[in-house]
Amino acid sequence: MTQEEQRVAIAEACGEDSDSIVRELIPDYLNDLNAMHEAEKMLTQDQLIDYSRHLGKLVTIHLPASRAAWMDFKLINSTASQRAEAFLRTIGKWKECK
Repeated sequence: MTQEEQRVAIAEACGEDSDSIVRELIPDYLNDLNAMHEAEKMLTQDQLIDYSRHLGKLVTIHLPASRAAWMDFKLINSTASQRAEAFLRTIGKWKECK
């Protein structure tokens, strides 16, 4: 997904109206941890479990299995972009690039 597609999909999931999206008054979810924190609040308890799994995969992708102990640290320090992708995967809106 392009960054703009990600931003729009998250904005729609968070209930942003179409006027805000058209005027590009939507938060910069891919670079703003505060914006992602607000988006995360809309997830249900079950979705939060899936979200944690998706985010865990993203932040530990380059770590060998024996180094998975770093996962907590990596989760805490995950980027807004990583959180955005995990969020979109959780709500079923992520589209792989072709």
